[in-house]
Amino acid sequence: MINLAGRDILHNWGKFVMTGAGLGLLIGVTLTMAGVYRGMVDDAQALIVNSGADLWVVQKDTLGPYAEPSALHDDVARDLLLQPGVMAAGNAAYLTMQIQQGKREVRIMLVGIEAGKPGTPAYLVAGRPITQSHYEALADIKSGFSLGERIRIRRHEYTVTGLTRRMVSSSGDPMIFVPLKDAQEVQFLKDNDALLNERIRTNSAQRTLDASSPSSSQMVNAVLVQLKPGFSDESVAAGIRRWKHVQIYTRAQMEEILVARLIATSAKQIFMFLVILSIVSAAIVAFIIYTMTMNKIREIAVLKLVGASNQTISGMILQQALGLGLIGFVVGKTAATFWAPLFPKYVLLIPGDALRGFFLVMLMCALASSFAIRAALRVDPSSAIGG
Repeated sequence: MINLAGRDILHNWGKFVMTGAGLGLLIGVTLTMAGVYRGMVDDAQALIVNSGADLWVVQKDTLGPYAEPSALHDDVARDLLLQPGVMAAGNAAYLTMQIQQGKREVRIMLVGIEAGKPGTPAYLVAGRPITQSHYEALADIKSGFSLGERIRIRRHEYTVTGLTRRMVSSSGDPMIFVPLKDAQEVQFLKDNDALLNERIRTNSAQRTLDASSPSSSQMVNAVLVQLKPGFSDESVAAGIRRWKHVQIYTRAQMEEILVARLIATSAKQIFMFLVILSIVSAAIVAFIIYTMTMNKIREIAVLKLVGASNQTISGMILQQALGLGLIGFVVGKTAATFWAPLFPKYVLLIPGDALRGFFLVMLMCALASSFAIRAALRVDPSSAIGG
């Protein structure tokens, strides 16, 4: 049985390998789609871990700061330090925006941090932390910025003093960290044109004064809280919730927001693509194996005439289908490994997905071969004589 399948493959090895390679590209796309989903989940988890927070304090009745807009006063952090179990609390401001790097635009998440407090990157791959209260920045290497490079954000320029790795938003956008007051100015303080326009529209000096007062920049998107050892996040969160005017999320709850809610729609779309690609791949394998079988109807009839059993003929076709799947999987896995780093967002290929993919490909090929096997078993041995 093995010799029959092997000899038939060797007889048409070029066509067989090229067909397997074509199937492999489809399999590679399927593995990549799974990797895209894994990358989205990993980005969300990296965002949570890199924040260094045990609790997120945000505006009441919001899912902020990553899933929804959130705004609260920055003096909340000082009050949180009085709560039992709270070791540190740091204000943070988040703003997704487009900035220029030379002639290209880069989409980033601007993060305002208080040096040495929760939210500050735990490690740098190059350079030094922010030491000045203004106009210094830390950039993730994915942003493309280098040490010493100057970044223009709205009205000011910032010097990159350090580089981070895997500091990204839940959407995979690289983070750029700046001092909190700078981020507050970018996000909350109105620019000169807006103030002038408001003066013209309201014709009220008092309102203009209120709009331009420093209090307009004393807002943040979240307060990141670190707990003392031995304290439960749920118990500390319950104590803070008694304030009634803020929302508290634990790490588990924030992960549920980012993974189960924020990327849920994308996950469904990716799943649908995986289902469609699997159906298309199975249909291609079935068509190829069926065509290959129909092209050697006479040979199959001869085998039957000389006494070959149905089991032998079925085994030959099944082995060819599995061989096609094996070649396709090897090509697909290799292709996915090589082109994954070229994607703009993180693609995470894990061995477990590859192993599951291998068994699914083999199962798919085995099921697809059933059509060709059924056709082969219907061949009349007498057709080998004459025709």
